[in-house]
Amino acid sequence: MAQEPLTLYKLIILYMLNRVSFPLTKAQVIDFLLGRDYTNFPTFQQAISELEDTGLITLKSLSSRTHLLITPEGREALEYFGNQISDAIKKDADGYLTENELELRNEVSIQASYYKSTNGEFEAELTARDRDRELVHIRLSVPLEEMASVICDNWQAKNQEIYKYLTEQLF
Repeated sequence: MAQEPLTLYKLIILYMLNRVSFPLTKAQVIDFLLGRDYTNFPTFQQAISELEDTGLITLKSLSSRTHLLITPEGREALEYFGNQISDAIKKDADGYLTENELELRNEVSIQASYYKSTNGEFEAELTARDRDRELVHIRLSVPLEEMASVICDNWQAKNQEIYKYLTEQLF
């Protein structure tokens, strides 16, 4: 693959990360890039790897998601080379981010995972965040893995209702 297209893909990723006030996941960025036929998965992986290796982004694994965060060096590189991204691509990326903002933000802000604890039960950990602030963190112990899985699924689907209920009941 030619270096120039790879550079453009890296700049698009930096542009997207710079346009939001919350981290994006790898899945969210690849949804945009592959959904519009900008690149393919192996090239995307190469771009992410090179951005991380050069310190322009950091990767943070939370639950089963990999969050991408732009670094100050990434912002600086984007400032110097961002003009290499066409206005059409910027408009496309901005449209995607605006159109999907609530869903994108919710996906990275609401986390649920479970694991088997040392006593043999399963611990479901549920978290809701707003930017870098943790709004709620709940850990529930249940006897069956299936129960922990359902709790995590329901947290993803009903977190706003549950948070509202908790605040109403506790305040």
